[in-house]
Amino acid sequence: MTTVLLERKMPHVALLRLNRPEARNALSPELRLELREHFLSLSCDDTCRAIVITGDMRAFAAGADIKAMADMTPAQMMAQGDEQNWAAISQCLKPVIAAVNGYALGGGCELAMHGDIIVAGESAKFGQPEVRLGIMPGAGGTQRLTRSIGKYRAMKMLLTGSTMSATEAHAAGLVSEVVPDDEVVDAALAIASRIAAMPPLAVAEIKRVALSGMDLPLDAALMLERRAAYLLFGTEDKTIAMRAFVEKKTPTFSGR
Repeated sequence: MTTVLLERKMPHVALLRLNRPEARNALSPELRLELREHFLSLSCDDTCRAIVITGDMRAFAAGADIKAMADMTPAQMMAQGDEQNWAAISQCLKPVIAAVNGYALGGGCELAMHGDIIVAGESAKFGQPEVRLGIMPGAGGTQRLTRSIGKYRAMKMLLTGSTMSATEAHAAGLVSEVVPDDEVVDAALAIASRIAAMPPLAVAEIKRVALSGMDLPLDAALMLERRAAYLLFGTEDKTIAMRAFVEKKTPTFSGR
């Protein structure tokens, strides 16, 4: 069975649905590999300008596949090369929007945090409960969560395995927007559609500079920003956008 479904519901937007409902979309090795293949393909696909990733109403993803991991040794864990699966998402050139319903726990929370925007349903739950199993997050949970919501909130979640509601996650800065449960995917697709209508090169540079600059000293990050901003003045889309603005027309961008 295909564990990740690719849908094209609107121009320039890809929707990826995790498809293991019987396991609350637990991130099995097969699912993570399929995700990797999709992200690598979509990152190079000029017809795709934004990606939405979602699960189902019960769960975005309830974590890693515990049954598959229960008897694994450190050597087997390392041999999986799982960092390459996650890198395909974190290094994706296109904006990624996580549309979260239900549980986003463990690897599921980490997957959501690999997105650039998180839209959550009112009933969504976020958490990193790995400590309860005698392990710890291994796909960025200790780092991205701390950077997103601060040390003290993050440490409480990481060390106790407690969860955070969608409302709490929004107040803490983990979630971009909270909407009714049955509107999550539509809301995420609407954001993706707005992004897809923007000049693709400008979108790509904004994402690259924002993420790269987070871990740089401010002066270095500002220099990176200036250089990228200047380079965009050499694009065809800049000319199209500014001419359309002056002439009060709706622009159509080429991505060049």
